[in-house]
Amino acid sequence: MHNIADEITSKVAKIKNFFSLNETKNISYRIDSLKRLKKIIKLKEEEIFDALNEDLEKSNFESYITEISLVLKEIDYHICHLKRWAKPEKRRLPLVLFPSRGKIIKEPYGVVLIIAPWNYPFQLLFNPLIAAISAGNCAVLKTSPYAPATAKVMETIIKESFPENYVTIIHGNREVNQLLLAQRFDYIFFTGSPTLGKVVMEAAAKNLTPVTLELGGKSPCIVDYDANLPLAARRIVWGKTMNAGQTCIAPDYLFVHKKIKTDFVFEIEKALIEMFGEKMEESPDYPRIISSIAMQRLLTYLKSGDIVLGGNYNEDDYFLSLTILENVAEDSPVMRDEIFGPILPLFEFETIDEVISFVNKREKPLALYYFSKNKKSIKRVLSETSSGGVCINDTLIHAGTHTLPFGGVGNSGMGRYHGKYGFDTFSHLKSVVTSSSKIDFKVKYPPYKQKLAKFKRFI
Repeated sequence: MHNIADEITSKVAKIKNFFSLNETKNISYRIDSLKRLKKIIKLKEEEIFDALNEDLEKSNFESYITEISLVLKEIDYHICHLKRWAKPEKRRLPLVLFPSRGKIIKEPYGVVLIIAPWNYPFQLLFNPLIAAISAGNCAVLKTSPYAPATAKVMETIIKESFPENYVTIIHGNREVNQLLLAQRFDYIFFTGSPTLGKVVMEAAAKNLTPVTLELGGKSPCIVDYDANLPLAARRIVWGKTMNAGQTCIAPDYLFVHKKIKTDFVFEIEKALIEMFGEKMEESPDYPRIISSIAMQRLLTYLKSGDIVLGGNYNEDDYFLSLTILENVAEDSPVMRDEIFGPILPLFEFETIDEVISFVNKREKPLALYYFSKNKKSIKRVLSETSSGGVCINDTLIHAGTHTLPFGGVGNSGMGRYHGKYGFDTFSHLKSVVTSSSKIDFKVKYPPYKQKLAKFKRFI
């Protein structure tokens, strides 16, 4: 471990030295770097597919729409808009500051640390990296040990795309995380659980390092009596089975109106069969749970209520079908923890007030999903609850666009990224005031006797 600590210290020192040369502040350098990254990713597409399949048994289609395509589109978006984003912005100043001019300069923080999770190991490492490069930073990347095949491919991509003193990638377990967090970075970007997010924030506080924490939580999914049930069922099944429910914004528990609960469960079962066939385990499109430890954790959740749908599993294959639980206590383990798997506790409700009250008593979630046609109810849910993001009559898709910010609030995180929001996250907005040396109003200098009344009238 001592050798690893020395290696990390050496790598960080080299990157800091490279940043001090100011090459990354050149806009053309950033754009060329992004173009080179895109080229290498496209060349390695089949290797990325194979790695994601090995780590999580993702189909090529799911890997492309949730990982590769999002990264490629993010690169394109930054290349297209970077010159405009990076331009200094003129700002009006109050008359009292005449004759001065104001502007905002976007400058990189410096050397940033990006810690990625295992559930979307490719996308959640490269998307923040793209924003960091776009803003002119150098980066140290930390992969998850739970997705080793993808980490290996990503290392190849990084080494073929960037000089090692510009962007470097490090693998390892929590001890390596601790060694990295002991270093002094200019910015830290972390994606993971709220528990580990607190560890990162505590380490960052020692150096007053700014952070973005992309965490998670229990994202509620509400289906009202007037919802389009077949549509709602398909979109919820899609959102919950994506990556076998191992998604930070997956629906975590269901509230279904009492009038339509029985019909809705039937529609869920129907949608499952349409997507994965009668035997879900045999579908090539359904991923697996990441590890035996995660599998055991999920199986204990099955004891938290009565299984009304699903409940099938194969421990050796890390397979767990989409499972709906009823009669779940509000303080049971499955309702205390973020599930991060294909289990959905189901509660019924009669009025939207009940749901709003339930949601507001808990930690603020990363996402909230509401299925309804009632504009008044939709407005109430939007205005009376707080969450990182919301989808009305859909799930997950708010995280797939470059024109909306993605991030949490409260326990589900802080900061945001995607598109320009990522560029802004990794940029320090420096205020600059330039004053004329030809005119100097002496009213601001002592002595101040008899000046206050005149100054008040002036402003």
